[in-house]
Amino acid sequence: MSLKINQISKSFDEKHVLGNITFTVENGEFISIIGPSGSGKSTLFGIIGGIITPNSGDISTSNQSILNKTGMISYMPQEDSLFPWRTLLDNVLLGQELYETPNETQAKNMLEAAGLKDVIHAFPHELSGGMRQRVSFIRALMCPKDILCLDEPFSALDEFTRTDMQKWLLNMWTQYQQSILFITHNIEEALFMSDKIIILSHSPAEIKEIITVPFERPREESLRLTEEFLTWKKKVIEVIDTLN
Repeated sequence: MSLKINQISKSFDEKHVLGNITFTVENGEFISIIGPSGSGKSTLFGIIGGIITPNSGDISTSNQSILNKTGMISYMPQEDSLFPWRTLLDNVLLGQELYETPNETQAKNMLEAAGLKDVIHAFPHELSGGMRQRVSFIRALMCPKDILCLDEPFSALDEFTRTDMQKWLLNMWTQYQQSILFITHNIEEALFMSDKIIILSHSPAEIKEIITVPFERPREESLRLTEEFLTWKKKVIEVIDTLN
């Protein structure tokens, strides 16, 4: 399912946060959003998710407006936001409980694929940060929606865990092929994972540039060390430098 963001603008009192944001996420596409802190990236996600009303513009899927409608996308915040009183299995099933009959077999299979087979009945405080993030992502993936919004999901992880999570996320996305919008401040992460990178300006945020990432899939870790990857990283940095 494609997602169309059309001329979205938003102000809070006299602070103009978003200015005429327009782009499309095609079916099965992975798009990263990069922008300065305070440029309205999370506000944009709130508008897409129907919990924030824009001053103007529209959000649509399959040519039908979803503006101000909640429950139309899956969302994963920066923190894992797991319920501490629910086991991993129960946390993963939460999204399905809200919309349909939970599929416990599917949940167990996905947790097993994520290397969590032996801890499905454990509680969040018993797990590492990386393990909790995997559970949080599986919960979002199992929610019966075709569009996932991921708001800096790996920002709190150490570099080793972050790299593992990037590869794991790409593997899961390849299997399930939802459309993904991914907020990050990490240029390498955006280049390694995305089909396109949207670079936002300072607030009021406008789209400075949309970069189509040329690397074929699947992507191996060795890609990060190639001359082509470093060249494209330099191009992204040059665009970001023009924001200052």
